[in-house]
Amino acid sequence: MNPKPNIVDLPVYKPGKPIEEVKKELGLDEVIKLASNENPYGASPSAKAAIVAELENLSLYPDGAAAELTSALASHLGVKSENIIFGCGSDEIIALITRAFFLPGDETIMADQTFSVYKSNADIESAVSIEVPLVEGTHDLDGMLAQITERTKVIWICNPNNPTGTIVPEQALITFLDSVPANVMVVLDEAYCEYVTDLTYSDGIELLERYPNLVVLRTFSKIYGLAALRIGYGVASPQIITLINQVREPFNTSRLAQAAALAALKDQAYVQECRRLNSTGIVQLQDEFKRLGLKSFPAHGNFIMVDVRKPGTEVFDALLRKGVIVRAGHRLYPTYIRVTVGSAEQNRAFVAALEQTLAEQGVKA
Repeated sequence: MNPKPNIVDLPVYKPGKPIEEVKKELGLDEVIKLASNENPYGASPSAKAAIVAELENLSLYPDGAAAELTSALASHLGVKSENIIFGCGSDEIIALITRAFFLPGDETIMADQTFSVYKSNADIESAVSIEVPLVEGTHDLDGMLAQITERTKVIWICNPNNPTGTIVPEQALITFLDSVPANVMVVLDEAYCEYVTDLTYSDGIELLERYPNLVVLRTFSKIYGLAALRIGYGVASPQIITLINQVREPFNTSRLAQAAALAALKDQAYVQECRRLNSTGIVQLQDEFKRLGLKSFPAHGNFIMVDVRKPGTEVFDALLRKGVIVRAGHRLYPTYIRVTVGSAEQNRAFVAALEQTLAEQGVKA
């Protein structure tokens, strides 16, 4: 069989190691997963109740248009239903955008250390990825503008950026959008936006009317705690949404996901409490990193990227043996690990394991 030549050497996405796998592999009874930026407090109780109620309908296909959920989300965001498309996680919306818009040889611009799914999907469609170096972990918007050519189709901005956790302030983003040609799409990935408390942060939804070439991505996987159900969404002009819909599979989100997301959306008090707890957790971890003499990037999502002053993969392995799963292997930040902000108890366990690991490896505060 002859596959597409451009996918033969494409790296397979490696998610955070599952808890069950680590327990079995290392013979551990207790494992803390702080690798995939999941909500340590889980989903809203009302979302769980909605899932149970929806079990009666497992024999029925879902609403392919997710009409009820779309209407509720449109009201919540202050947009129209025709501005919204749902996907199997916001990852699928990324894939659909590349499927709908890229021709072989088209160019796409992104940061050189950001969510890897932008580049992998561009590679699948034989587009050319232009990766612009981050500046102190933050998108270099001027550098990205300088890379725009007549072949540029899409620019990706992850805000907060994964894995560094930094943000592009609102005024910088507006200045950037004012300079991008109208025929170039800008995809603003706001998967972690509900966690941000910084007042300089932009709300991408509020910019949509001003910039018809803008697409905003969000998800129910993070603060809403529904990662297992795979449901995210894109918000854009009706024209863009129609084009993306034309390459979408008919039943790409499940009944359970739609029901849970609808209930979760209505429980904004739970979202606010998770944001508060996350902010407290960021301070807890940052204080500990300072005590240990470790430098970290400013954290605006529910994760922190910290320089452990040793190869990150070695620290990852050592933490794994102690029952703590984090992320490492960041190409341009080889001595960094990324850790999800857990509960206060999880954070304490992680810090204790990290301190012991660094002492074993000769890293002094």
